[in-house]
Amino acid sequence: MAANPHTEYGNRAHAMSGEILRTVVGSGVHGIAIPGTDDHDEMGVFVEPAPTALGVDKPLEHYVFRTQPEGARSGPGDTDLILYSLRKYLRLAVRGNPTALLPLFAPAESVITTTPLGDELRALGPRLLSREAVHRFLGYMNAQRERLLGTSKRDVPHRPELVAAHGYDVKYASHALRLAYQGRELVTTGTLTLPMPHPERTRVLAVKRGDVPDKSEVLAEITHVQQEVEAALPTSPLPPAPDLDAISTWSASAHLRHWQAA
Repeated sequence: MAANPHTEYGNRAHAMSGEILRTVVGSGVHGIAIPGTDDHDEMGVFVEPAPTALGVDKPLEHYVFRTQPEGARSGPGDTDLILYSLRKYLRLAVRGNPTALLPLFAPAESVITTTPLGDELRALGPRLLSREAVHRFLGYMNAQRERLLGTSKRDVPHRPELVAAHGYDVKYASHALRLAYQGRELVTTGTLTLPMPHPERTRVLAVKRGDVPDKSEVLAEITHVQQEVEAALPTSPLPPAPDLDAISTWSASAHLRHWQAA
C-alpha cells in the first residue's frame, strides 16, 4: 500500500464548517520568511458542533493538514495547517502560547478567513495578554536556545544542512532571538507587533540567513534581551493574569450564537 501523500488528523468537515478565523502564522507573519527556504504555516479557530461540545464523545480539539506525509519535514512550497476548537484555542492563548497568539495580532493582509465571531476574537486579543504570556515567551525562547546548544531534553536534532553551511543551526538561533525580542515588546508595551518591527526584524533575518557567523555573539544577545525582559516584568503595563471571567463569558456567548445561526 502506498504511503499517504499528506498528513491529516481530525474531522475536516466539522472544522471547516465551524471555522471563524484563519491567518498566516510562522515566518510569514513575523516578516522573516526567506524566499525558497520556508514553508507556509496557517492557524485557525472553529466552533465545535453542539453535540460534539456538549455530548458524551470526546471533544474535537483540532484538525491538522500537512502537505508532507507523516514524519517528513516541511520545506519550501509546503503548507502546514492547524485549526483549533475555540475552547482549545482560548486555553492556549490565555496561557500565552506564542504561536497561538499570532492570529490575534496578524495584520489584515495575513488574515485568510474571518467572520463576525472571528473579528470579535481578534478584538479580544489585548485582554488575553498578561505577564504570564511574557513568561511563556521566555520559556519558548529557552527551549529554542537549548536546541541550538544541543542540551534539549527532547533530543531535537540540528538541521545538518544549516550546521554545514553556517557552523550552527541558524534557524534555532533566529527563533530564540525573535522570541526574546517579542517578549521585550510585550513586557514593555503590552502588545505584539506583526510583522516584527525594525530593527529587530532586520537583526533576526541576519541571524537566520547566516550573516552572523559567531554563535556566541547571538547567544550573548539572547541573554542580554532576556535580562531586559526579566528586569521589566515588575513594572510592565500588562496585568498579572488574563481576565478569565470575561474571556469565558465571551466564549459561552460565541458558542451559543454560532449554534443558533447554524
